[in-house]
Amino acid sequence: MTVEVVVVGSANADVVVRVERRPGPGETVLGSDTVLAAGGKGANAAVAAALQEARVALLGAVGDDQHGELLRESMSGAGVQLDLVRTTDRPTGAAYITVTPDGENTIVVSPGANSAVDVDQVEAAKDVIAGAKVLLASLEVPLPAIERAVALANEAGTRAVLNLSPVAKLSRQTLAALDPLVVNEHEAQWLMDGATDLTKLLDLGPKSAVVTLGSRGALVIEKHGTTEVESPRVTAVDTTGAGDAFVGALITQLAAGDDLAAAARRAVRVAAVSVTRPGAQASYPTRGEVDSARGMV
Repeated sequence: MTVEVVVVGSANADVVVRVERRPGPGETVLGSDTVLAAGGKGANAAVAAALQEARVALLGAVGDDQHGELLRESMSGAGVQLDLVRTTDRPTGAAYITVTPDGENTIVVSPGANSAVDVDQVEAAKDVIAGAKVLLASLEVPLPAIERAVALANEAGTRAVLNLSPVAKLSRQTLAALDPLVVNEHEAQWLMDGATDLTKLLDLGPKSAVVTLGSRGALVIEKHGTTEVESPRVTAVDTTGAGDAFVGALITQLAAGDDLAAAARRAVRVAAVSVTRPGAQASYPTRGEVDSARGMV
């Protein structure tokens, strides 16, 4: 199997309920009918990349259950190669999501089968990683597998990108291999012990960094300076998975040879389109849809 991009990360069934407001401690609120959809940070990014016409494979795990079938169908339908996805005896991971009228969400993740992604599975994909142009690692799967995947990519000359969400401490060796490290503002400040100067992220060791800023776009941080990338103004319906849409588009453009700032400019447009539609993977636009929306986003 030969691909341009390998994504190491999670695949979850998203269980979504819309609410007028989030409940407080000990409080019950009524919501909408439950919507079941394909999600997970790894699967989302892989689908976003495939819809932007990257040749992409996901390395992950699902259960032998209906949720696993849902995810396989969604990913394969978008064009993601699934040879590196294993089926385990654990239930498919699930994300329980509430969405408020302003499009903002809260998420609780039950990892399930994602916890079965291990170093041996990554080692078995060594040749595929070495043959790719870009490796994207995202969390919600065990950290040892992520760090080994980044190390293999670095050894092979494959560009290593890591979306550090949910945030966790990484080894200096892993951080030094990243080009870029992708985080949001909250994750960046956690990594920097509360500091607000985002350019200090490079002091942690990555070759470059991208900080996503929600509706304000993104900040690209490189050794020669920073670039502010403004997001198009849109009316958000649902922000679930927008960060994954961004990073999926980012790695697609990096694999195509764009520099980091140019890749980020494309990625903010893809993410902007995604928030105008409900859901995660179901909201992601094709390359043609993004191009045709140029005058609107």
